[in-house]
Amino acid sequence: MDRSWMYGRRDTKDFMHGVSEFCMSALQHQASTGVKEFYCPCADCENVNTVNNVLVIRDHVFMRGFRPNYHVWVYHGESGVYVGNSSKNVVHEQEEAIYAEGEADCFEDEDDDDVENNIDDDNDRVEDMLHEVEDEVRDRVFECLSKAAETPLYPGCTKYSKLSAVCTLYNIKTSRGWTDISFTELLVALSDMLPAGNELPRSNYYAKKLMCPFGLEYKKIHACPNDCLLYHMQYENLDKCPRCGVSRYKRKGVSEGKNVYPAKVLWYIPIIPRFKRLFSIKKDARNLRWHADPDRRKRDGLLRHPADSPQWKTIDKLHDTFGKEPRNLRLGLCTDGMNPFGTLSSQHSTWPVLLVIYNLPPWLCMKRKYIMLSLLISGPKQPGNDIDVYLEPLIDDLRKMWDEGVSVFDAHANEMFRLRAMLFCTINDFPAYGNLSGYKNKGMKACPTCEEDTQSKYISECHKYVFLRTRRLLRRDHPYRKMKTTFDGNVEMDVARRALTGKEVYERVKGVETVFGKSVKDKGTTGLWKKESVFWKLPYWKDLPVRHCLDVMHIEKNVCEAILGTLMNIPGKTKDTKGVREYFKSKGLRPELWPQTSGNNRTKEMETGGAKTKGKGKGKGKGKGKEKGNDKGKKKTHYLPPACYTLSKLEKRLFCECLYGIKAPSGYSSNMKRFVSLNGELKLTSMKSHDCHVMMQTFLPIAIRGILPKHVRHSITSLCSSFNTICSKVLDPSTLDEL
Repeated sequence: MDRSWMYGRRDTKDFMHGVSEFCMSALQHQASTGVKEFYCPCADCENVNTVNNVLVIRDHVFMRGFRPNYHVWVYHGESGVYVGNSSKNVVHEQEEAIYAEGEADCFEDEDDDDVENNIDDDNDRVEDMLHEVEDEVRDRVFECLSKAAETPLYPGCTKYSKLSAVCTLYNIKTSRGWTDISFTELLVALSDMLPAGNELPRSNYYAKKLMCPFGLEYKKIHACPNDCLLYHMQYENLDKCPRCGVSRYKRKGVSEGKNVYPAKVLWYIPIIPRFKRLFSIKKDARNLRWHADPDRRKRDGLLRHPADSPQWKTIDKLHDTFGKEPRNLRLGLCTDGMNPFGTLSSQHSTWPVLLVIYNLPPWLCMKRKYIMLSLLISGPKQPGNDIDVYLEPLIDDLRKMWDEGVSVFDAHANEMFRLRAMLFCTINDFPAYGNLSGYKNKGMKACPTCEEDTQSKYISECHKYVFLRTRRLLRRDHPYRKMKTTFDGNVEMDVARRALTGKEVYERVKGVETVFGKSVKDKGTTGLWKKESVFWKLPYWKDLPVRHCLDVMHIEKNVCEAILGTLMNIPGKTKDTKGVREYFKSKGLRPELWPQTSGNNRTKEMETGGAKTKGKGKGKGKGKGKEKGNDKGKKKTHYLPPACYTLSKLEKRLFCECLYGIKAPSGYSSNMKRFVSLNGELKLTSMKSHDCHVMMQTFLPIAIRGILPKHVRHSITSLCSSFNTICSKVLDPSTLDEL
């Protein structure tokens, strides 16, 4: 049927008759499915928004026209492929993401696939779905699926088969986030509405069972509750831990034959079948070699993708057989603790382990569709240093993918090839860095780069270690090196040592004795490494210049909270405490900021904090706070003079009102009004990582204009600019050293 009228003039009879035909089709689809709302196909709604009346659809279409390439009305009761009089009438999937304006020209536009990617394909394509199924079960699976594909949904039905109906409904369930219970209720209702003898499953369980060949297997591996070991391989048949003696199950002494529940479970989703499935899809198989396509990837010396990094090139040079095959995968591993129960149990910590595929284009590799959950370490306690116990199944598969590889079908090249994969790096926050690497990143030698050369100082007034000699990282002629009073009272002439190579680090950790388990007492090793990490089992790990990366979002959140807490003097968040002022006094630094002690008869100047000035090192606004103590029965108060960066109450209000009035586009950031407290105490609360990210890069430099001295504003704005540069989509390597 010719539907060229859909994109012609909207004041013709053909368009009016066509819209009437469309409305009738939508009403028939509503009557057959029982849905109460219609998807609106206009150019603005694009079958995403729904309306309650078909007349609203008619008005929208007359005013705005149809959305592009909607010749087949798949959301309104039709199926199939449009074969009209235009070569451009194939229904395409839209791009999931496009780079921002000004950077889109960095990448070539991706052509959509042909008929294979149509969302309304008539064929069930059972053969294409079976590429990843093992040979020994392929015949049985094919027989079951073929039977379901040939069975009509109900006697006399020619539009849907049993398999196509279940697939269609399950796709809607997944895209709309329906729960299993609600999907079961829907299946029961539809089964009752359909004619007698219909083949529609009546529960979510049987629907999943029908599609089980399409699903991916997972393994539930029992673990010792003290994180000593996993009950697999040689420990698979044990009932208690051979190291700590704790029972494998929640109930001790359960007789054989009764239901038993493991005390702790590791969920492992094997990665090899998922890699096979990726390559069995033609479009994904093409995208997985994007980094090696000179026509699709721009190479001009700038950093847009991990393929532009020196580490990627080092791997290609050292392992040329691996680098010559562009389809070989390079993966990033991410992990952190989370609480799946929200606020119901604040102590619960579950650790998911995710894999990111860096072969994909930058606009796809961080999409949820391509981020693979490989491990789920159940709580309630975090694994900590014993996380290596749970990583063993994943490391075994990664070693197999490196040493042997697996035979995989490439749907794009239509051939079989030997696929290999490697772990490119890990991405985590600093505490997880210590758990994964095995370095003791707490205390006086917390820097994993400097190690024993770390220069730290314990401040007894604050009861913590601080690292003051960061000026060693600057170039030798930098003016900051000679500033005494601005920093710690000394001239910095030393230089930071170079970072150790992977082979040098391996020589240090090789042979470190490690016994996993929470029940094992710490032997108090004097070295800086507490274990030989499980990642060293990977043959290529010592060849990587950078093995562990820090998540910039965690760093940005910590820095943002520290700056806001110090500026606004938020209790528990500010870094300008009495202990810091006492340290200044002990070193003879910044006497105008030393804490002052008085009895009951305090002067008026001390109560108000002195005259308000904006000079460097001068006090302004109200005092920092009061701390009370007893000395021979007399009441004493410690007064902290305000610093140049301390906001007065009026300035706090101006700062909060500026943030409260910010309006940003939908999806750009959270509503800042939710975090700003204008009534009573002026402060910011409950900001998440992305909120701090937007605050540091956009809102904070705007909000501090006019309420802080120039040198303070300049310092904070420069720091925000540095984070902005690091988080940009395109990096110039020559500018990184200037940060």
